[in-house]
Amino acid sequence: MAVSSKIVVGWRESIALPDWEIPSLRAKVDTGAKTSAIDVDQIKLLSGGRVRFDVVLSNLHRRKKKWITAKVVRETVVRSSNGSRETRYVVATTLLLGGLAKTAEFTLVSRENMLCRMLIGRSALARHYVVDAAR
Repeated sequence: MAVSSKIVVGWRESIALPDWEIPSLRAKVDTGAKTSAIDVDQIKLLSGGRVRFDVVLSNLHRRKKKWITAKVVRETVVRSSNGSRETRYVVATTLLLGGLAKTAEFTLVSRENMLCRMLIGRSALARHYVVDAAR
């Protein structure tokens, strides 16, 4: 696929998660991160390889949340920006970014002290997007 046919995104975008009926979340596009991450609270492992969690919907009001139940795709060890390593659950859902809907994987983590509720890593961007950091 030529670069000209790719969707150009900026370093911060508004995304949607239509399968979870979340119409808009603020996301930071981060090509330095392999895996995407979503801001959640109250992660609870359920039977049948599923997990239930609260997606935090607002930067200003952390109490504004939506309960989601999803299948655990896998667990992964992630090295955070401060260098510590932690094991996280990975779930998958449809990501709508730049008019394109595609399945993407997200680790579940608290991003309470971050500006954006979601981080979009390079695995979710591969093949379809080009990042313009000035945008």
